[in-house]
Amino acid sequence: MKHVQINLQNHFGGGEVYTTFFCRALSQLGVATTLLVHPRAGFWDRLGLPADTRRIAVAGIADLPRHLPAGPLWLLSHGPLPAALRQPMPRRLRSAIAHMPVQGRDPAAFTDHDRIYPVSGWVRDGLLAAGLPAWGTPLLGVAGLGARATGGDCAIRRASRYDWDRRKGRDRLLGALEPVAEALRPHPAFERRAGLTLGIVSRLTPIKQFPQLFAQLAPVLARHPQVNLEIFGSGGYASVRDLDRALAALPPGQVRFWGQQGDVGSIYRQLDYLLAGLPEKEALGLNVIEAQACGTPVIAVDAPPFTETVLDGTTGFLYRDPRLDAGADFARLLDELLAGRARPQPELAQAHLARFSFKAFVERLRPIVADARPYTSRE
Repeated sequence: MKHVQINLQNHFGGGEVYTTFFCRALSQLGVATTLLVHPRAGFWDRLGLPADTRRIAVAGIADLPRHLPAGPLWLLSHGPLPAALRQPMPRRLRSAIAHMPVQGRDPAAFTDHDRIYPVSGWVRDGLLAAGLPAWGTPLLGVAGLGARATGGDCAIRRASRYDWDRRKGRDRLLGALEPVAEALRPHPAFERRAGLTLGIVSRLTPIKQFPQLFAQLAPVLARHPQVNLEIFGSGGYASVRDLDRALAALPPGQVRFWGQQGDVGSIYRQLDYLLAGLPEKEALGLNVIEAQACGTPVIAVDAPPFTETVLDGTTGFLYRDPRLDAGADFARLLDELLAGRARPQPELAQAHLARFSFKAFVERLRPIVADARPYTSRE
C-alpha cells in the first residue's frame, strides 16, 4: 500500500503530536508513510517518527501534486485535503483526519472526501449532521508523553508567552525586539505556591477560547485568593493580549505565565488540577488525556468533547458552562475543593485510561487500514 500523509503546519501543537503517533500506529500495522511537511517545521526531528516514515518538505500547497506517486494511493490529510487534491482519480482513497469540529464552521471544506476520520464523537456527530462521510468509530487519541514524561520534577523556567507569526509585519517587528526585553527580565524556576494550583497546559490559540472563559471565571478566581493560576503555553500577539484583558480582574501575582515548555509530563504532576478551555470549538483535547495519564485530574465544562474524555468525580470534575451562570457552578466547585473535597485519582480509572493507550489506538486504526487496502489496490 502506498500511503501519503499531509501536515503543513509550521507551528508545533497537538495536531503534530497526533500525526506522530498516527504514523507509529500505521508502522505497527505494516503501513509505511510518506509525510509531506512544511519546510520550516523543524520540530519533526525531535518527535521520534518511525523509521519507515519518509519525510519530504514541500514548498507549499501548489507543490503537493508532484510529490504524489502514481497508481493506487491512500492519501490522508491532517485537516481537509487541499482542493487541488480532491479530484476523483482511479484507485485513490481521498481521506482526512478531522482535528476540529465542523459545528460553527463551514463543513464545505470536507466535501469531495471518500473517508473522514473524526477524533471524537463530538466531531463525528457534526460531520454526520452535515451529510459528510464520517468514519463511525472516533479515533480518540493517545496519552503518550514519551520522552516528555520524564517521571520527575524538572526545572521549569519562565519563557516567552508569545508565538510570533513571521508572516505578519507587526509580529516580525515585535518578535525581533522581544529577545532584548527577555534578556532584561528574570527567568525564575517554577515552584508550587501554597494553596490550590490550577494549570493551563496548552497553546494559547483561539479554539481554546481562554479570553471568553476567563471573562467569566476571573471574577470568581479573584474572590478565591487561595487559588493560583499557572499558564504554560504561548500564543499569538492578539491571543495573549485578549487573555491579559480577561485576567485583568485578578490581583497581582494570582496568575503567572511560564511560556511554552518541553517536559509537560513534569508540569502536569505539579498541578492540583488541569483547567480546560471552553468546549464547542475543541475536538478532543490531548492535554486533558495526558494530564489524567499523569495522575492529574481535570476541571472542564460539562459538554462534549470533555464528557468523552473526563469521568466526572473519578478523573476530574465537570461544571456548568460559565457563560450560562456567570461562573456560579465553578465557584461552587472551588468552594468545595477549598473546604477539603477529595481530589480524584485518575490513575485508578484503568479502564478509562486504557481507551487512550497506544495499543487501543492501533486497534481502532486496524479496520481503517483494512478498509483502505482493497480501495487502493483494485484494478
